[in-house]
Amino acid sequence: MNAPLVETNIAEALAWARKRIQPHEARLLLRHICRTSAALLAAWPEKNLAISQWEDFQHLVGRRATGEPIAYLTGEREFYGRAFLVNASVLIPRPETELLIELAVARFSAVFRPKVLDLGTGSGVLAVTLALELDHPEITAIDASRDALAVATSNALRHHAGISFLWSDWYASLKREDRFQLIVSNPPYIVENDPHLTQGDLRFEPLAALASGRDGLCALTTIIAGASRHLKNDGWLFLEHGYNQATAVRGLLADAGFANIASWKDIAGIERVSAGCWTG
Repeated sequence: MNAPLVETNIAEALAWARKRIQPHEARLLLRHICRTSAALLAAWPEKNLAISQWEDFQHLVGRRATGEPIAYLTGEREFYGRAFLVNASVLIPRPETELLIELAVARFSAVFRPKVLDLGTGSGVLAVTLALELDHPEITAIDASRDALAVATSNALRHHAGISFLWSDWYASLKREDRFQLIVSNPPYIVENDPHLTQGDLRFEPLAALASGRDGLCALTTIIAGASRHLKNDGWLFLEHGYNQATAVRGLLADAGFANIASWKDIAGIERVSAGCWTG
């Protein structure tokens, strides 16, 4: 139940919110509402909120109390040091995905104008980040969700990243002659009946971007099987996958004829990204 809409200062608003959500979340949401920094919020606890700010703050706190992700409430999430727009049409960017960026940049940092394909771009964090981290890349970003492409396009405009966006079911809309030096993807890879899908932030994220069949490998299998038709010789495929899927993904890469296959651990020590080189 919301508090009465009476004159309320910052300290009182935070005290009210802390009874319902975590203190750091309350501060973050109030900063978002007030469009101010943490320092200014702390410096003027006696500053009164406008009635509209107090009302909006109560609304967001109520939504957070039901479990809705902070990123969807504020409309932003940081990834690789940059703020990206997000909404319920796309996955919330996660720190472990930064490993994929680090590996791709390390592999292609010396290449001028590499041709890059981002499959299942979602909010566009991979495509936009690679556009800004590599040397004048030519990037194509694909997604089967038009709503996701709208978010990704907004992020590209926000960060002045030149990217060609394409609505497609994986490779379906690419031309036969479209070939890339690098393909990256953070596809859905959770088992379709995994109980985690009904817990935490995952409850609010798009299911099609999370789950992929009975073993979680459907999308990964499709991407690996089709990659050879769109990779140049000595091109690389980098894939994020689930915590227990590295062995299976390496097997799929080997079966598809990839060489130099390897997996890398994320910040939690979990094999999170696997890759292979297509030698033709």
